[in-house]
Amino acid sequence: MGLREIKKQQTRTAIADAALPLFLEHGFDQVTVAEVARHAGVSTNTVFNYFPTKEDLFFDRQAEVEGHLAAQVCSRAPGACPVETIRDDLLTALRHDDPALGLHPDALRFWQVIHNSAALRAREREISERAEAALTTALAEHPPNTANGPNQADHPMPALLAGAIAGTHRAALRELQRRIVSGESAADARDRVATAAFQAFNLLCSGLHAETGQASQELRFPQ
Repeated sequence: MGLREIKKQQTRTAIADAALPLFLEHGFDQVTVAEVARHAGVSTNTVFNYFPTKEDLFFDRQAEVEGHLAAQVCSRAPGACPVETIRDDLLTALRHDDPALGLHPDALRFWQVIHNSAALRAREREISERAEAALTTALAEHPPNTANGPNQADHPMPALLAGAIAGTHRAALRELQRRIVSGESAADARDRVATAAFQAFNLLCSGLHAETGQASQELRFPQ
C-alpha cells in the first residue's frame, strides 16, 4: 500500500480501537458516535467516513467474516471437498485458540453487548446471511467434484449445500459461545465443540460423497 492508504488504515484501526472499549464498558446503545470520535481524537464526520453506521464500528471486521467461508472454498486444493476444507479451517482455529472465535477473556462481555442490543443482533444475522450468500456463489463457481454434481448455472445445489455448511459452522460457534457464557472453561468448551463439529461436518461430507462410505469419528486436528 502507498503512504496514503497506510495512513487511512491506521486511522480506521484507531477509531475501531477507541470504540470497542466504550461499547464493552457502557453497552452499544448507550455510546454515541460523537463519544467514539472524541476518544479517537477525530471528528464525528471522520468516523462516518470510515464507518457508515454505528454497527459498522462494533463489527469492524464484518467484511472479513462475510467472505471467510467463501475464501476457503475458492482457495482449496483441486479435488478437495469443500465441507472438509471448512471443517479443517474451523478445527485449526479452535486448536490454536483463535481470538476471532471468542477464546479470549473479553469475549464474554462482547457477546453480552450483542445480546443486549437489538440493532447488533440484527446486524449479526445480516452478516451470517451475507456469508452464506458468498459461500453459495463460491460453491457455484468452484463446485465439489461429485459424480452427480450440478451442471447448470441456476442449479439449487450450491445454495442448499451452502446453507448446510454455513449452518453447521454457525451452530458450532454458537455452541462454543453458549458453553463459555454458562461458565464452562474455554478449553473444555473448545474441545467438546471441536469433537462435535468434526462429527457433524463428516456427516455432511459423507452425504455429499456417498461413495466414500462412513466418515471416521476419531478427532484429528489438522497440523
